[in-house]
Amino acid sequence: MTTEPIEQDSRRALSKLALKFVVDPYSSKSFAYRARARRWDMLSARFPDLDAMRVLDLGGRPVVWTSAPVRPKQVVTVNYERHESPEDWITAVQGDACDLPAEVRNDRFDLVYSNSVIEHVGGHDRCLRFCESVHALADAHWVQTPWRYFPLEPHWICPGLQFLPLLLRASVARVWPIGCYREESREDPVGAVLSVQLLSVAEMRRYFPKSTLLYERVAGVLKSIIAVQG
Repeated sequence: MTTEPIEQDSRRALSKLALKFVVDPYSSKSFAYRARARRWDMLSARFPDLDAMRVLDLGGRPVVWTSAPVRPKQVVTVNYERHESPEDWITAVQGDACDLPAEVRNDRFDLVYSNSVIEHVGGHDRCLRFCESVHALADAHWVQTPWRYFPLEPHWICPGLQFLPLLLRASVARVWPIGCYREESREDPVGAVLSVQLLSVAEMRRYFPKSTLLYERVAGVLKSIIAVQG
């Protein structure tokens, strides 16, 4: 008698529980939801006139803003994937945050916002181009990224995954039952792990030398870094 179906059922059950209580940013019971709510509070405290601002969200999606507790005057999102905006105060643009479409590149905003995107753009040169977009389009910015050395890799919610050799990371990611990269990991595990390059504090200081760095912590341990200006 094979145990494979039982093991698959157990992984699926664990995945559903993790989605509900850990990684789903839209479930009020999840850790991710509570962490994001605290981050919205931090953003609002830093920019109390946010409701009067034009915001450029690099890498974001309209659903992030329609579900947010804050509402700027206008939001423009730029994402590789095509998204439809359900609100007239949100404009969704399909494009590359490191090589912005002319309609965005030639515009001007009050604030450039980005949440957990810079670690996905693809290497040092692309990070530099991403930062050029941030600095060129507004005097103020808010750029968040997970800290590389947090004990749990934040995309797979797997202890120490980011410290393993590439092929071992891919092997673990392919079968790991939780996290937000499950489908990508099953289809192309090497590509999935290569698409995430977590940053250190030193790297964020290099990319944002004139910004203030804020630190989000869990039980006293640094979890993510936010570069803020303005």
